[in-house]
Amino acid sequence: MIDHQHSESLSDELLLQNIRSGCADCFATLFHRYFGQVFATAFKIVRNRGEAEDVLQEVFLAIFLQQERFDPCRGSVKTWILQFAYFKSLLRRRYLRIRNFYHYEEQSEERELRSLSASNLSSMSPGEWGQCVRNGLATLSSKQRKVIELMLFEGYTLQESCELMGETLANTRNNYYRGLKALRTFLNAELGHRCSPAVVLAHSRYDFQS
Repeated sequence: MIDHQHSESLSDELLLQNIRSGCADCFATLFHRYFGQVFATAFKIVRNRGEAEDVLQEVFLAIFLQQERFDPCRGSVKTWILQFAYFKSLLRRRYLRIRNFYHYEEQSEERELRSLSASNLSSMSPGEWGQCVRNGLATLSSKQRKVIELMLFEGYTLQESCELMGETLANTRNNYYRGLKALRTFLNAELGHRCSPAVVLAHSRYDFQS
């Protein structure tokens, strides 16, 4: 019988063998050894932290239920686990696309706007809001600034914005979310608290455009 006090030093194959014998500690060790790589794979594909966490749970549940199907002749335990991660992530992304999840995600900033009022954000005047936004937008790349202006000031969708900019949908989405992240960092530093860029932009919209 293998001493489970030293289970962290065991190979993946021995961990899986002990899991088959009912060792919960070995399953926990296998989880901690690979949960980061599984999550990273899932997040890269589904692009949402909550959904990636769900995939992570599905992967290790599948590993536990299908442990007898592991065949060392076809690859390592690591390869087997990451294949599960890739396959489950692709299935989840397909499921989310069918249900327009990514369309709703793109509008999440707008939903946040409707749930907050200007009085909850700051005592700044509209002119001060506008100047703060202009300063923040000036820190972005030209493509990041353009897609944010198209979507949050002019009301275009992500698909329409990519066509207007002559960019691929993937590049436009990347510029949009990276721009929002950079703008959020700037605004948080300026305002001294966490705040959604979409909320700040919307409250500054008319002053900014004037």
